[in-house]
Amino acid sequence: MGFVAFLDGVQQSRVVTFIDGAPIVHGTAGAAVRERRDRRMHSWHHRVEHRLYAPRQHLQPGIWERLAPFRPVDSSAQEGEDPAPSRHPLSTLERAVHLVQRHREDLEQRLAERWCDHESRPLFVDGGISGSERVARARCVVGVVKSHRTLYAVDEAVGIVLRLARAERTTVFLIEPKKRAPVASWYLRLRDATGRDPTFGLVRVEVAREPAEDLTARADQVSRWLLAEGAPLALPDARWDRMAYGIRDSEEFLKAIT
Repeated sequence: MGFVAFLDGVQQSRVVTFIDGAPIVHGTAGAAVRERRDRRMHSWHHRVEHRLYAPRQHLQPGIWERLAPFRPVDSSAQEGEDPAPSRHPLSTLERAVHLVQRHREDLEQRLAERWCDHESRPLFVDGGISGSERVARARCVVGVVKSHRTLYAVDEAVGIVLRLARAERTTVFLIEPKKRAPVASWYLRLRDATGRDPTFGLVRVEVAREPAEDLTARADQVSRWLLAEGAPLALPDARWDRMAYGIRDSEEFLKAIT
């Protein structure tokens, strides 16, 4: 069958002004599911939301109340952070940008859950799926991670991952993060990396956990679906070697409406 829809999100943030040296940030977050019907992409559902971010504890009395009509989000220290963080504008801005990212991730998660509530057909999600128990347990959802700041391999296994040839995958392993849902995962090489960066064309796939005897067949099936998404190319995006065209279409759609 293969994938019938693709989910991705975008975020934008810009400083609109400074008050007492504190940046006031306008953030936009969006997420969209684009469905492929008759070889054309259509919008299944999308959400775009705007928020204003301001560090309440760094503002003079009365300023927060003046911002109230815009329903600002407090970009002061978040739970688990230093309760008296640096007032440096760059530190405050970094916290605001992180909140915009969390907003985007929340929209993506809500759309994925909406798909799971209404559909059983395969959905390609850009990124991991362990943030939602509902999504992580759904057999219709496949998460595809393009960045590799963390490699789920040690010692000789790192070399095995980086030496994968096109269409080769690793064995399936389980990821069980403390504060997120467990998922089954594996690495897959989408394109020939000869003479290129060792992560060229390399993705990490996440799916719902299943009995061990079923996971091998599941990994083979999903890997075939992913390899089939190799054309058309997602050019001119710099991540074209790891990006499906359906994901690029979702991004371009969101950029056009935000």
